[in-house]
Amino acid sequence: MSSECLSTVRCFGGEQHRFQHRSSALNCDMIYAVYLPPQAAERSVPVVYYLSGLTCTDENFVTKAGAQRAAAELGIAIVAPDTSPRGEGVADDPEGSYDMGLGAGFYLNATQAPWSAHYHMYDYVVTELPQVVAEACPKVDISRAAIMGHSMGGHGALTIGLKNPDRYASFSAFSPIVAPTQCPWGKKAFTHYLGADESTWAEYDTCVLLGQATEQRPILIDQGTADNFLEEQLKTHLVQEASEAAGYPIEVRLQEGYDHSYYFIASFVEDHLRFHASHLAS
Repeated sequence: MSSECLSTVRCFGGEQHRFQHRSSALNCDMIYAVYLPPQAAERSVPVVYYLSGLTCTDENFVTKAGAQRAAAELGIAIVAPDTSPRGEGVADDPEGSYDMGLGAGFYLNATQAPWSAHYHMYDYVVTELPQVVAEACPKVDISRAAIMGHSMGGHGALTIGLKNPDRYASFSAFSPIVAPTQCPWGKKAFTHYLGADESTWAEYDTCVLLGQATEQRPILIDQGTADNFLEEQLKTHLVQEASEAAGYPIEVRLQEGYDHSYYFIASFVEDHLRFHASHLAS
């Protein structure tokens, strides 16, 4: 479980680390990033997990979102794992498409071969990663945690949060796939990872989980109105309808003119970190 530090750089008075470790959940070597704010030199700090989207690695958010400045001010650590298992022997889409296989783990536990040998991103994020981080960075207080993500990672953050309200004080997402059972990305991935029995898909669908929740946590969603995936893949209106039907209040902000890119995330990431900080402090 022990991690090897691949790099450390100074950033806004804190440190941006990159680690590698052997994952038992995924049966391969994994890389993850940790930003430690300057406060971690003196005391323990809460943590926000960030889950990236399709085709991404641990590096996209760390290098593009500009989140470290706000995290340093707020005294929050940020942990950014990879988006899928990696390495020799790990299954990939034989057609090489971007929405299946490497870089497209969908934050679930695959049950179908060949994916089931490695694709257990749900177990990795929920159970293994916090323990690995706590060992590598003892000043990260994994008992005070929130979770956020983008696109496929927004799907991951919301579903993982809803299934584990005891572990996360709040959840947020940029451009999330809120109803994977009803969009092409989700249908393709779930058919391969989980099989043809669609009843098994529901446990990884935010809209379904909202209706099953027995505990409510604060949820913030930002969605750009100029996102070219909005109508076919993201279907934000479905989570608004599910929230109302379930009596589970969530804040959905439609941001005029913004697209699906990291320019969008960089524009509002401070809002999300302040949102989580307010709930981690309570």
